[in-house]
Amino acid sequence: MGLIHKDTFVCFDCESTGLDPQKDHIIEIAVCKFTFDEITESREDLIDPGLSIPEHTIEIHHITDEMVAGKPKIRAVLRDYLKIIDNHILVGHAIPFDIGLLDNEAKRCLIETQLPSSRYLDTLRLARLYGESPTNSLESLRKHFNIVAHGAHRAMNDVIVNIEVFKHLTRKFKTTEEVLKRLEKPINLRQMPLGKHKGRPFREIPFAYLRWASHQNFDQDLLFSLRSEIKKRKQGNLFSQAGNPFTEL
Repeated sequence: MGLIHKDTFVCFDCESTGLDPQKDHIIEIAVCKFTFDEITESREDLIDPGLSIPEHTIEIHHITDEMVAGKPKIRAVLRDYLKIIDNHILVGHAIPFDIGLLDNEAKRCLIETQLPSSRYLDTLRLARLYGESPTNSLESLRKHFNIVAHGAHRAMNDVIVNIEVFKHLTRKFKTTEEVLKRLEKPINLRQMPLGKHKGRPFREIPFAYLRWASHQNFDQDLLFSLRSEIKKRKQGNLFSQAGNPFTEL
């Protein structure tokens, strides 16, 4: 790998029956092999998951049972997608979910993949590092960077927007290795991204909640941010106690 704008990447996105990569199934998949100059290969398919699509997910991606009826099963197209992905570095927004989803579909089809060991660049984490968008959703980043919309929340539309977002978020890096290296370390978030304190700076969140949240199964950036705030407050308390001659009275 050399300069980032000379490297080839693969961006892919899946729409699914739900949010559990272990249990849920792909209903649409899109992939683009690209460089900073052009998209060199792309493919998209609606997929028949072999079960009814839950109503609450239809509200997000607007893909109905009627739309996937008669479309190929994942088994019929999976190898084609794996061939495009090959050994390239993957790009996507919260891409570990999509990697897990595709890998579990492959396991059900008894197809071995290298997906779990694939190197990837998650634009959600790159957006946290960038830190200048009001929120880090793909749609918010699209607006922030004035990227033209490509229609509703569907796989290929998201991939095309995601590629442009990726280019903006990696501007300060010369090589792909630099980006991969930086993302090995956790990123300190500015505010709570989820839950009842969503959108609040960590310094405003009650200590008991921070302590509870720091033991949940959150991603490395959020856990790092929670624990950093806890540490800061504990040190602050020690400092204020040390500076107060009456604490021992």
